[in-house]
Amino acid sequence: MTPAIPAAVVFDNDGLLLDTEEAWTRAETELFRRHGSTFTYEHKRDLIGSSHAIAAGKLEVMLGQPGGGVALMDELHALVMLEAAQDVEPRPGAVALVDALNAAGIPVAVASNSQRAFLDLVLGAAGVADKFGVTVAGDEVPNPKPWPDIYLEACRRLGADPADSVGLEDSPTGAQAAKAAGLTVIGVPYLPDIEIGPADIVAASLADAVVLEAVGLVPSRG
Repeated sequence: MTPAIPAAVVFDNDGLLLDTEEAWTRAETELFRRHGSTFTYEHKRDLIGSSHAIAAGKLEVMLGQPGGGVALMDELHALVMLEAAQDVEPRPGAVALVDALNAAGIPVAVASNSQRAFLDLVLGAAGVADKFGVTVAGDEVPNPKPWPDIYLEACRRLGADPADSVGLEDSPTGAQAAKAAGLTVIGVPYLPDIEIGPADIVAASLADAVVLEAVGLVPSRG
């Protein structure tokens, strides 16, 4: 486990820091409609947390288009860029948590599987871009989540030891990446029925006391 004050706290973006999943769901629904299918909750559960490349492979199976995954993902990305420009809000407790960490002098970063263009768009739209000195996108590392590269790069840029740092994630894929990088992992599920097995701690929201303890903002009760 991390010391009382972590070396860094690294936030996932989609569904954890920002509620971009609503934009993704609208885009996914439209993509499936265009291709003669219906987007379901099970599709959402399967896609959440997936990297660009992995999602492409899943989409070609879901929509019955072998070999068409890259084109489908490119189409989906164009749709979600339009959706995300309209309405993106921080998740409950996110802004207060980031502000408290900044005030305490604990380094923070964003580590997202999304591509740089989307990450910059939504961080700006939600008004939180200036709260993070370091952000790492999925198209900036050799291997996105569930591999550890994004978290290792975020810690490298912050000058923090991953073993002394905390990662916040809303999906098993992201939690697996943070755990593989050596961070202590706090899981905050976006979909309540998703179990985040790799997480060391699971909380209902970023405002939970257990989160504040784990990131060194209040004394541990343990």
